[in-house]
Amino acid sequence: MEAQIDIEELTLEAMEVADLDEVLEIEAECFSNPWSRRAFKRELTRNRYAMYLLVRKKNKILGYIGAWLVLDEAHITTLAVAPAYRQQGVARFLLEEAWGRFLNLNIKQVTLEVRVTNTAAQNLYLDYGFQKIGTKEDYYQDNQEDAVIMWKRIAE
Repeated sequence: MEAQIDIEELTLEAMEVADLDEVLEIEAECFSNPWSRRAFKRELTRNRYAMYLLVRKKNKILGYIGAWLVLDEAHITTLAVAPAYRQQGVARFLLEEAWGRFLNLNIKQVTLEVRVTNTAAQNLYLDYGFQKIGTKEDYYQDNQEDAVIMWKRIAE
């Protein structure tokens, strides 16, 4: 694992179709049922409610976050950090940066789903102030695993 990342070295950018080769590598490393190039491309080019951001250190993509912004609610659709850069503040950086954008867009609440077995992600979200508000049974298509529904109100 690399040394702790200096947050000052990170840059945030809007994800573009040209980034998808690197994004798909991270996606395959992080998820048992990864999104396809087609799914990401559709989000980036056709979904007017979508916001996808990525974080780079120099020219290397370390992670990304996606959300749908509908009325005053954001729904986080994905958050991934390349395994070599986990536990170094990258996910928190992505959440903080997305949060700033949510505030600027007058978003009032944020929701997401996370696998019941993904305790690391659940703990990150709990530390960030999310609450567990329910479950969706058989949510994940690859193994019918349940999802924990998490929610957070943005301070007004």
